[in-house]
Amino acid sequence: MSKKYTYFFGNRAAEGAADMKNLLGGKGANLAEMTNLGIPVPPGFTISTEACAYFYENGRAHPPGLWDEVLENLKKVEAAMGSRFGDPGNPLLLSVRSGARVSMPGMMDTVLNLGLNDSTLQGLAKRAGNERFAFDSYRRFINMFGDVVLGMKHSDFEEILHGKKKALGVKLDTDLEVEALKELVAAYKEKVRAAIGQDFPTDPLEQLKMAIDAVFASWNTPRAVTYRKIHGIPHNWGTAVNVQAMVFGNLGETSATGVAFTRDPGTGDKRFFGEFLINAQGEDVVAGIRTPMAISELKQKMPGLYKELEKIYRSLETHYRDMQDIEFTIQEGRLFMLQTRSGKRTAAAAVRIAVEMVKEGLISRETALLRIEPEQLDQLLHPTVDPKAKVTVLAKGLPASPGAAVGKVVFTAEEAERQAVKGEKVVLVREETSPEDIGGMNAAQGILTARGGMTSHAAVVARGMGKCCVAGVGDIRIDEKKKQFNVKGVTVKEGNFITLNGSTGEVLDGKVNLVQPELGQNFATLMEWADAVRTLKVRTNADTPHDAQVARDFGAEGIGLCRTEHMFFEGNRIEAVREMIVAGDTAGRRAALAKILPMQKGDFKEIFRVMKDLPVTIRLLDPPLHEFLPHTDREIEDLSKQMGVSAEALRNKVSSLREFNPMLGHRGCRLGISFPEIYEMQAQAIFEAACELAAVGFSIVPEVMIPLVGHVNELSIIKEQVIQVADRVMKDKGVKIKYLIGTMIELPRACLTADQIARDAEFFSFGTNDLTQTVFGLSRDDAGTFLPYYVDQRILPDDPFVVIDRQGVGALMSIAVEKGRRTRPDLKLGICGEHGGEPSSVEFCHLLGLEYVSCSPFRVPIARLAAAQAALKQSGKEAIPERDV
Repeated sequence: MSKKYTYFFGNRAAEGAADMKNLLGGKGANLAEMTNLGIPVPPGFTISTEACAYFYENGRAHPPGLWDEVLENLKKVEAAMGSRFGDPGNPLLLSVRSGARVSMPGMMDTVLNLGLNDSTLQGLAKRAGNERFAFDSYRRFINMFGDVVLGMKHSDFEEILHGKKKALGVKLDTDLEVEALKELVAAYKEKVRAAIGQDFPTDPLEQLKMAIDAVFASWNTPRAVTYRKIHGIPHNWGTAVNVQAMVFGNLGETSATGVAFTRDPGTGDKRFFGEFLINAQGEDVVAGIRTPMAISELKQKMPGLYKELEKIYRSLETHYRDMQDIEFTIQEGRLFMLQTRSGKRTAAAAVRIAVEMVKEGLISRETALLRIEPEQLDQLLHPTVDPKAKVTVLAKGLPASPGAAVGKVVFTAEEAERQAVKGEKVVLVREETSPEDIGGMNAAQGILTARGGMTSHAAVVARGMGKCCVAGVGDIRIDEKKKQFNVKGVTVKEGNFITLNGSTGEVLDGKVNLVQPELGQNFATLMEWADAVRTLKVRTNADTPHDAQVARDFGAEGIGLCRTEHMFFEGNRIEAVREMIVAGDTAGRRAALAKILPMQKGDFKEIFRVMKDLPVTIRLLDPPLHEFLPHTDREIEDLSKQMGVSAEALRNKVSSLREFNPMLGHRGCRLGISFPEIYEMQAQAIFEAACELAAVGFSIVPEVMIPLVGHVNELSIIKEQVIQVADRVMKDKGVKIKYLIGTMIELPRACLTADQIARDAEFFSFGTNDLTQTVFGLSRDDAGTFLPYYVDQRILPDDPFVVIDRQGVGALMSIAVEKGRRTRPDLKLGICGEHGGEPSSVEFCHLLGLEYVSCSPFRVPIARLAAAQAALKQSGKEAIPERDV
């Protein structure tokens, strides 16, 4: 039996269902589900994602039998609608839409009004009794088909449209009379002929075949690929294609189209939220071509239909047990549902909706935890406009995505990306964004648009990204050629700073102070639920008391990495460090280190106080000594005068410390062995701080971590030194404390000989930054020039410095865990690289059986939620596959 590729829905029965998203895509599965629920859905059929996969695997050819299935299902649609595709007297028109298994709003292509030509146009006009509507639909179809299928630019048609409106002195598309629309259709056809060298396709079946191929092809448009990279969506999933009978919101004052959410996607407030337009088609609402009306106004204008829509949206939210994003069309007083899907929402809304749905009895706590993307919590931890700041409001638009952003104005997505690479913070200013702007939107701190509403492309994408967005600022006049915008007599040029307040919709002049948000009770509740189910502890990487306090406030359960070298750069202590480095003998080094000792002890005491009764892992000095010395001639001259040594002697010292490959050079435990007095001073500072606090009631268990151990003998030597210092300090202070000595596992040899190293190490902390470098043979500082290309070309699924490479780095970690625990069953295991706050990597650490992850303070809540999700997935026997390339 041949493989089935198409699935019909219509007449209150469908071949698909909501649980078939992998095969039918989210849109197709939900159209089928709504049909089965008896909700009014225009009939149609879905071409599966498997057909898309075949399309790409076989030189863009269709699977055998696909076209026959399409024609067979087309007959079913014709029967359901009582009209025929291509019939001049009673034509059926179609929409052809994409639909991936997860929502990718605006990233792929759609064609509406398909099936129109000069003959079917007349039948459409006669059937509707509305010639203007027919020509309006025709010009829209030529525009969309030319853009999506024929490879033309949307602007090619927009220029003609704007020219016509200007010539006639009208502002809105709806102000154009039928004769003007006829002239536009003729002009559009001529534009197509000039662009492609042949007439616009008129055979409806040819149009359908071309549109299906174009939607398949839109899976790999640059904007779609960029979106998948940003959101971690595998490239091999493909899209389904939904072919559906057209219903028309542009048939006059009894017709409308709209987009709505069953709860506020910005705040999570339990209220019907959305926009609609009378006498319009769907793209008019999301593209910002006309400013839409709030959904509440539909209650006054069409009360009966509003009541029907209200009943449907409530039933959909209850059925799916999630906030829904719906699209609808009203055709001459009859309501049709075109889509339902889980709505994109801000982090604040996601947390509120999840917690409140648990309280409402719609979902369980476990479902609430699994529903929120851990990375999304990052949005809650970033600044908002300081309410005490004095501000100059330039203009006000719609608060499309909350938060705040400060940056230099840029007017193109490309410039936003260029500036971001240079480290500049920018705000992308556009008339309206389009899917092609996705890269610039991701690079920008915030987005400002002159047109568009709360459900425009800019608003939806910004909310999904957690970017601040102010949309529909009608007062600004953008001049992209001059690279400036004007508002109420003020000119803002590219490079000038502005501030966006995404919570109020205000555009503010210049840089405005931002403040950190306060996390509300819903966040605290969610974190309590997460902590109750996770088994993986979450520590933080913190080198200062301030960072430690921030992390503890975010729920950190200790410090997994305190980098002592960062303390060396503070205040005047760098002078003592440099004196130690320049010293010519051990006595000179000890004299300089004696100056540093009280400073380091003070640092440790403050951090121990903040993390009272929680573990603190302190890494002894790791970087090579040359990093503490100047390198330019001028800096060396200045330092020589300051230190009272000759510039030549200092220059020679700098030269002697220079290495061809410092990352693999004289650093870490190698320094501790060559200059044992350095580690002795640091150990003394640690134990004196711990003992002095223990004497006043603190429970301190310091964990001393030896970096870059590759051979057990390195650890043995330094461990003995640390024990001697600890014994001496405890004897002098008359205090006995518990402590641990362990090592960072950051070299392949350490992984492979972990059974030997575990004889001396009481804990392992995986330093996955250096481990990734040494496993791949990559320099993290230099790989940025080509690693993005590797990810783009799908040589690697992710940047391995961002997401743990499970097959390589992960395999070595697994060996180290197994060998280490074989030697020492109570071996404490953790991770302190940057991966400790990345959700996929946290999941891997859970599966590996580590006891904790450690990450930067602002990643702690993310790691807590990711750890909870990992535990829930494992307990549910859910497979954790390798990440797809």
